[in-house]
Amino acid sequence: MKQTAQKTILITGASSGIGQACARHLLAKGWRVYACQRSAPLDADLQAGLRFVPMDVTDDASVAQAIAKILAEAGIIHALLNNAGFAIAGAIEDTSMEEARAQMETNFFGVLRVCRALAPIMRAQGHGHLVTISSLAGVIGLPFSGLYSASKFALEGLCESLRFELRPFGVRVALIEPGDFDTALPANRRRAAAAGPNSAYSARFEASQKAQAADEAKAPKPHLVARVLERILAQRRPKLRHVVGAAGQTIVVPLKRLLPQAWFEAVLRAATGA
Repeated sequence: MKQTAQKTILITGASSGIGQACARHLLAKGWRVYACQRSAPLDADLQAGLRFVPMDVTDDASVAQAIAKILAEAGIIHALLNNAGFAIAGAIEDTSMEEARAQMETNFFGVLRVCRALAPIMRAQGHGHLVTISSLAGVIGLPFSGLYSASKFALEGLCESLRFELRPFGVRVALIEPGDFDTALPANRRRAAAAGPNSAYSARFEASQKAQAADEAKAPKPHLVARVLERILAQRRPKLRHVVGAAGQTIVVPLKRLLPQAWFEAVLRAATGA
C-alpha cells in the first residue's frame, strides 16, 4: 500500500446534493476524495479531480471491493462521510413492509455496513473520523415521513453507541443533522404506493407535502453542510451532534427539549400542515 501525507476521505452517495457538495469542498481544501456512488460520475467531477469508486451500500461485496480499491491506491482512509440515502413519504399505515425494508436497507443498514467495514481498519490505524448524515427528522418524528424518521433515529442510536466503542482506539464518531437543503432529495422522494386518494390520510398527507415543498423551495445550498464537515474533521474530539440549516427549522431541536409535549406537537402540526 502507498502511504501519503494527503488526507483521504470516502464519501457515499456523492453523486449529488450534500454528498457532492462535501466532496467538492474537501477536494478544494486539499483532501483526496473518493466519491462512492452507484451512478456514473459527472464529467465535471472527473475533471475537478474527484476519484470515482462504484459502491452500492446495500451490497456487502460492493462495499468491500470499493474499500479495498481505495486502500490499494491511497494506503489509508482518514475519514468517512455516510451520506447515501433516500426518503419515502406516506403514512406509516400506507407504507408496505417491502417499502419499509427498502428504506431501512439503504439509510440504516447501508451506513452500518460501511461502518463495520471501516471500523477495524481505523482501529488498526489508531485514528479516523466516521461522520454520518442524519437529519432533523432523526431528532423529531415527522408526520408522513415515519419510515424516513425511523431510519434516521436508528442512525442516531447507532452512532451514539459506536462513539463510545471506538473512542479508546482514537476513532471519532459524529452526526450531522441537516434541515432542508437545496438537493435532489425532494425530487427523488418516493411516495408509498398506498398514499393515494383512497387513503384515510390523503387530505392531511397532501397538505403536509405542500407545506414541505414550500420549505424546500427556499432551502439553503448544501455548501453549509460541507463547512460543518470540514470543521468536524479538523477537530480531535468533535461533539457528537451538529445541527445545520435554516434557523426556522433548527429551532425545533431546543423547542422539543424545552416545551411541554402537547405544546411542541401543536407547533409541529402547524408547521407541517399535519
